[in-house]
Amino acid sequence: MATIKDVAREAGVSIATVSRVINNSPKAGKASITSVHSAMKKLGYRPNANARALVSKNSSTIGVLVSDISDPFFGSLIKAVDQVARVNNKHLLIGNGYHDANTEREAIELLINSCRESLIIHAKALSAEELIGFAKEVPGFVLINRYIPEIADRCIAFDNFKGAYMATEFLINNGHKHIAYINSNHKIDDASERKAGYLQALKDHNLPCPAQYSISADSNDEGGKAAMIELLSKNIPISAVLTYNDFMAAGVLSALEENNIAVPAQISLVGFDNGLISRYVHPKLTTINYPVEIMARQATQLSLKLAKKEKYTPETRIFSPTLVKRLSVSKNYSD
Repeated sequence: MATIKDVAREAGVSIATVSRVINNSPKAGKASITSVHSAMKKLGYRPNANARALVSKNSSTIGVLVSDISDPFFGSLIKAVDQVARVNNKHLLIGNGYHDANTEREAIELLINSCRESLIIHAKALSAEELIGFAKEVPGFVLINRYIPEIADRCIAFDNFKGAYMATEFLINNGHKHIAYINSNHKIDDASERKAGYLQALKDHNLPCPAQYSISADSNDEGGKAAMIELLSKNIPISAVLTYNDFMAAGVLSALEENNIAVPAQISLVGFDNGLISRYVHPKLTTINYPVEIMARQATQLSLKLAKKEKYTPETRIFSPTLVKRLSVSKNYSD
């Protein structure tokens, strides 16, 4: 039996377009209507009552797209969205994008089918042009952790460059000159912006930044551990390490412990995000605070206001990082 996905594939359009045609939406173009009806006839597809109601019935839902729901960072984001949603008698539908353009696109289209008014989207792989197109289609479409100038009024973002710069400068001010950076291997803005902040801080303080001090890996504890082992194998002087996130820092701690290298006595360490794990590793991790819960609540409030066509100006559109000082950094006198 043919499905709505089969129809979309046969017609060469998105699932959202098929839904618009089925529901007689005025946004459906003539060419789309013709191709969808032709595909439905060819495949013998007959939309049922549920399919016809996909777009029209669910103004009581908010769609949320994250990269990976199993990541505690995105768990915090979802919980914050849900807190605002419940106050407004809304329910959540959640999709995973996995930093993959096709997966993000399909997830957004499916969410549009069920949540035609409000979407909170964390999408890193899709082009700005596609996201702008989705924003035109959904009145409450809001991007979180990404800034696109053309839809700046739909964006709640974070200054990743400043966060990495701040962390690197903190290490420099503590006497460190040989600072390694372990980055995420995802090809996303966060990774490039954080690396740029690290490099700029070194440059501004007239410190060398050889390529061998920067390495990319999976953005989890195993990736951090493997990257630290690789750095140690290079036999280069390292007095401090900055990581893309706190989970990578936890992996770095594991690698250093296994090699009898004390933190912070021999190597200082700074993470990023201020996740729950940063408070419970040993030593407790100095890190950069990423206010994801505040950002998510504000994004949800913005989405709901936009969906109702009500004027609303968020208190902050681009959030700034703050340094959280704990026990993983010490003064360095040997560099």
